Amino acid sequence: RRDKKFVRINCSALPEALLEAELFGHTQGAFTGVAAKPGTLSVADGGTLLLDEIGSITPAMQAKLLQVLETREYTPVGDVQSRTCNVRIVAATDVDLAAAVDAGDFRQDLFYSISVVPISLPSLRERAGDIPLLVEHFIRKHSPEANTLVSDISDEAMRKLLRYTWPGNIRQIEQVVRRALILSDGDTIQPDDLPLESP
Repeated sequence: RRDKKFVRINCSALPEALLEAELFGHTQGAFTGVAAKPGTLSVADGGTLLLDEIGSITPAMQAKLLQVLETREYTPVGDVQSRTCNVRIVAATDVDLAAAVDAGDFRQDLFYSISVVPISLPSLRERAGDIPLLVEHFIRKHSPEANTLVSDISDEAMRKLLRYTWPGNIRQIEQVVRRALILSDGDTIQPDDLPLESP
């Protein structure tokens, strides 16, 4: 499926009704003044759908998603005709889903359906060796939008980043680099360019 579409949806960013419409699509007239729209299951058909923050979905949505995983069928909002889909589902969350199952907050059957090949990604503080690679990547990514000549980071500034515990993980380090690009006067990020809330 690597040459097919890869579609991402952030489950925590949408209330239940909108998440359902985003996943399954909706017909003309399902919502006032809104045209028919295909859902991400249809758009990603044949490819991959990333369900980010799956731990945040409501019990009702958990049941509907489980049906899709078990039958490969779904019904757009406002329709009576079911559709079929051939989508690889990748689910991501920072919630301990096993604990959520034990607490009754996440369906056990859905947990097993999405846990076919679990991948546990350690926090950034447990893999400090990735920090230089991430910093280099974010400098290249954000330098054009910051309209800066910065292309490097000093050894002292890097040591400062390596000492930090990164409670916000990769999202946090990306924002630290973006701000440093804006604050830097030269072509190299220095320790003073790093925001005060960084180490």
